[in-house]
This record gives sequence, structure tokens and C-alpha cells, in this order.
Amino acid sequence: MTWLITGGAGYIGAHVARSMAAAGERVVVLDDLSTGVADRLPAEIPLVRGSLLDRGLVDRTLAGHGITGVVHLAAKKQVGESVEQPLMYYRENVHGLTVLLEAVVAARVRRFLFSSSAAVYGVPDVELITERTPAVPINPYGETKLAGEWLVRATGRSHSIATGCLRYFNVAGAGRPDLADTGVFNIIPMFFDRISRGEAPRIFGADYPTPDGTCVRDYIHVADLAEAHLATARWLAGQEGARDLTVNIGRGEGVSVRELADLVAEVTGDRTEPVVEARRPGDAARAVASVGLIAEELGWTASRGVREMVESAWEGWRLHHPAASVG
Repeated sequence: MTWLITGGAGYIGAHVARSMAAAGERVVVLDDLSTGVADRLPAEIPLVRGSLLDRGLVDRTLAGHGITGVVHLAAKKQVGESVEQPLMYYRENVHGLTVLLEAVVAARVRRFLFSSSAAVYGVPDVELITERTPAVPINPYGETKLAGEWLVRATGRSHSIATGCLRYFNVAGAGRPDLADTGVFNIIPMFFDRISRGEAPRIFGADYPTPDGTCVRDYIHVADLAEAHLATARWLAGQEGARDLTVNIGRGEGVSVRELADLVAEVTGDRTEPVVEARRPGDAARAVASVGLIAEELGWTASRGVREMVESAWEGWRLHHPAASVG
């Protein structure tokens, strides 16, 4: 098969593209480079620069490279930004997906893997979030991901396309330093950014009903996430007709923000006591995945721990921020 990976020059996308290519899959990347970086990809992976909103470009890419399967990661993904700019999020995440699926149907591509998110669940009050937990998103980003799942599955049923939807939990770490997350939107880079500037890390809320009062989350190493994509893509390649697999991607283990801050302090050597600020609207006290379904269906489980996530992320952070002298 030949796989088109949309958003394949991004932080997660580049890990997925490299993992699939290293495993012998033929891979082509389509990315507008709005947040992606071309240098994350090796020369042997073709890169088409452009937007999913350009139907002509998508058609030419599918036909010109003989695409037989799609891994769709391209999307806007900042929760706060989605609240401020919902129209942009629906245009990029839902309309962009619509254009892509129309092209996929026209080109008779029969395998489609969709990058979804645990944001589809909202703030469920459960010990472990299963795939049967009601999906009640609380922000436009989560809404676009849930709408995307609906659209992917409906298209699959209507046009005999095998589909997969992967609901990521909190992604962290780096498979290699040059592929590290360079944004300051997720908690580990946010900690690093404050430490590098000589400021105390911030914890948003310490009065939640959890053992230490801080939010508990499920963290997944980006290299594990990439391997989950490969496993799902290979499952899709073996399917005929409208089959769907929708699964959580996590470790099934909770780590509190306080525990994560302590681990960051160990890894970086910076022992500055975090400052506690007000809760952020919409933060669940606990969000931990049930990961039994993907293990049962694909035989896949995560293998990397949280320390490896923090250590690899810190190595990447220092590569991209040479002025960071801590540790």
C-alpha cells in the first residue's frame, strides 16, 4: 500500500511518517507547513506542500502517487484557540476533512485512519474512560473531532471504506531530539518554558478530588502513538469493506500534575517550587484511558513510561532552545 499522511510534517505526524516508512510502508506527506517543519522528514519521504481545502491539489496528490490509504492528522488542535475562533476550527477540521473524504471517494481509496482525541469525551466522571463512555465535548476543538469521527464512519459505511479512529490522550516525549514538540501548549513544554526563563512552573488548581489535589492525566509517548498508527494502518490494510475500529490511545495509568512537576524537577535539575493558580475552565479532575480494546483488537500496548517521555522531551527542548541552561 501507499499511504498519504496529512499533517505529516508536524510533531506527531513526523513520528508517524518515520515509523511507517521505517517499517517498510510507502509514505507520502501532505502538509501546509503552518505548524509543520519540512526538515522533520527524511529526503526519501515525498512532501507535497498545500492545504486540504485545495481539492485540486488533493486529487492530484492521490492520483499522482497512487495512494491506497490515508492517515489524516492535519488539524487545528488548541482548545483555547478553538473557543476564540470556532469558525476557523470548523473550517479547517470539519470542512477540510469533508474535502479530503470527497477526494478519497472519487479516487476509490479504501482505507482511512482518522486522528481523533480524548477531547471528544468532555469531562466524564469515571475512573477509566472506555470507548463506550458518552462523548460530550465541551469546546469547539472536541466538537470538531467528534464530528470528524461521525463523518469518517458514515463515509466508510456508504462507500465501503475501512476506517479507524484513534482517540489520543496526552501526547508527550520525542522519538529523537530533532522531532521534539517545539510548541508551548502542552504541560511538559509549558513546564520547560517557565524553568528555562527562570520562572516557577504553574499548576492550575490544587483542590480537585484527587489524591494530591491536582488533575490526573494519562500520558502516552509520541513514539508509542506512532507505533499505534502503524498497527492500525496494517489492520486496515487487511480489511475489506466498511469495517471500523475506534479505540483509545493511552497507557491506562494516571499521573497527577504534581507528580509530573516533581519528575520534571528531577530530570531538569530545577527544584523551584511550582506556583498554584486558579483552575482552568473545563479541566476534568481525572482523565485516564481504558486501553483494553486496542490490545484485544490489535495486540498493541504502550511500552514507554512517563520518565522516558520527560527525559526525551527535555533533550529535544534543549536542542531547540540552546539558551536553556538548567540541568
